[in-house]
Amino acid sequence: MFMETTPFITVRASRPLSEIEFCAWVAQAVPGDRLEYHRGFLVLDVFPMFSKLSNAQRVALHGLGSRAFWAAELALVHLVQERVGPDQFAYIAVARPKPKAAAVSLSELLLAEQGQPCDATGSSGRAAA
Repeated sequence: MFMETTPFITVRASRPLSEIEFCAWVAQAVPGDRLEYHRGFLVLDVFPMFSKLSNAQRVALHGLGSRAFWAAELALVHLVQERVGPDQFAYIAVARPKPKAAAVSLSELLLAEQGQPCDATGSSGRAAA
């Protein structure tokens, strides 16, 4: 007997995502959900000499890329790249299962990172484990 496979469906934004929109997606995503948060060549797209983006767009994209990496470091997402053409990649975040007993919420982690006090942080400003 063969098992049926479910095709992966990646959501692609019709416009550049903001860092806040990415965080909102991470907070509500269920395991396996996929979000394409950038299409291009990220390392070059944020570099002033090579990018065709405005300074404000480059700064926003750098923040988005950093936030995606942050979410991966906290084991909230897997980050993958899919080659879509020469020097063109789809940057995709795949939602991971949430911890059964989450010690802190995503918003508390964001506040702690910005150095703002919240219940989940100690004196160092880092989230409690």
